[in-house]
Parts: sequence; structure tokens; C-alpha cells
Amino acid sequence: MTRKRIGVLAGLAVIAAMGIGVGVAAAVSGPSGRPAAAGTPAGPGYSWYQSMMSRYYGGSMMGGSPGGWMMGRQGYQWMTGGTSAPGWMRGGRLPGSMMMSGTTDPGQIMGKLWAGAPGPRVSAAEAIRLGSQVPARASINRAANTVTFAAASVRLVAVASPAGGPDETFRIAGLVNPAITVPDGARVSIEVVNADPDTAHGLVITASADTSSPMPMMTSQPAFAGSAVWFLGNPTAAGMHTATLTFTAATPGTYHYLCPVPGHAQKGMTGTFTVSTSG
Repeated sequence: MTRKRIGVLAGLAVIAAMGIGVGVAAAVSGPSGRPAAAGTPAGPGYSWYQSMMSRYYGGSMMGGSPGGWMMGRQGYQWMTGGTSAPGWMRGGRLPGSMMMSGTTDPGQIMGKLWAGAPGPRVSAAEAIRLGSQVPARASINRAANTVTFAAASVRLVAVASPAGGPDETFRIAGLVNPAITVPDGARVSIEVVNADPDTAHGLVITASADTSSPMPMMTSQPAFAGSAVWFLGNPTAAGMHTATLTFTAATPGTYHYLCPVPGHAQKGMTGTFTVSTSG
């Protein structure tokens, strides 16, 4: 993708006028490449967020007085989401405060803003290895493009927009957007790596079947508590951002995993996630 410059932000009043809600406490467990658990504005994540935002606050990207809405707890929670999608993922269009010249992909905005976020990272070489490795206790059918688990403990890695592969897809066990099946009640751990050089990506397990929509998260919340990492920033010289989501696949059925950034599932960042009673 072509790197885009972040444009002028319209100001805090625009956000407030839109009435966009604040995210609730995050259910994600394990290490996280996000600034911090949403709804818990404390520790290095929130401190980093305030430092990052202060570089733009009152300048070319953002207006307002110190201590205003975007810089505070509500702004932080709104941006990082939690068990609910961030407000900018739930509306029909980007809020005016996040409008950007030259692109309609909010992932390019968030990728650049969150590039310096604290959290675990991996090297480009490690991302290639992780995207190709076969998970323990997994059965791989490359012809059918499936990854099937029978064990009660499931661990896998999903690399977003991997090097050498199709853009706007996930690489899992060397496959592109494979169909994943886990047994009912399995404890699932998915490490997500953002390998895209200039765009944020995330991963959510959702009950929504409308993956052709540019805004699939408008129709459904995450299917399981903890089954969402909303976005990871652009890679830097320090490495590629990674986050781990952990949840219990408690209800049998067919779900989808997808990148929740608007438009990305529509472009191909999605696959099926089945919880089977026959596991």
C-alpha cells in the first residue's frame, strides 16, 4: 500500500457532537500490543497514549484546550475499544476529527498513530516463521484450506498482510484465510501479528455473517469474551506489533474471524471459525 500522510483533524467538538459512546472494559487477556486494556486508563499504555496525543494536540492535527476530551479517559477508551468496537468502527463513516486527505482507510490513520505503542513485537523474520508454522495438535488440509483442532487447548498465530502473500489477508499455518475448527469448550489463544508496513490491522471472532459489508462490526459484537484485538499499529525499527487474544469457545456454531478495521474484511481479511460438538 502507498503510505499516506495524516491530514488535518477537525477538532474535539466534532467528536462530541457525534455522540459516539465510550468503550467498556476489555476482556482481552494475555500480552497485548494495544496501548493498554481499554477501560483501564492506567499504567504505561495510557501514559504512552497521552504522550502520543500531546504531540498533535493543539497543533496541525487537533485543536482544543489541555485536558480536553480526546486527551482524557473517555478519549482513550473511545480510541481503544474493549468488548465494544471503538466508536469509529461502529459508524457509517469516519468522524470528522479523523478525516484524512487522500484515503478513506482508517487503518492508515490508526497504523501511523499507534506505531510507537508499547507492547510485544517480533522481527520480520520471526513473523514469516510464525505465519508458516503448523500449530501443535492441529490437523492441516492444504487442499481444502482447513486447520482443525481436536484438543481442549488451542494455540495459533495469525499474521496480517504477510510479506510475500496476498495483501489484506491472514496467514495461518502457511495458509491464506483458512477455515478453522475447534472443539466446543476449547480454550483458544490467537497471537495476531501486524506485518503491514503502513496500515493497522486487528482480529475479531464475530457471529456476523455479513463479511461483505465495509463495516461488519456494525451488525455483531465479538462472539466470545476476549475474542477481539481491535488494531495493531504499523511496524517500526523495533519490530512488528503483536497481541494475543484468549477466550473460551463456549458455544457451538459457525463464526467468522476478520479484521475489524472498516473495509478490510470486505477486501479479503476474513475466514470461518467453527466451534464443533464433534471435536
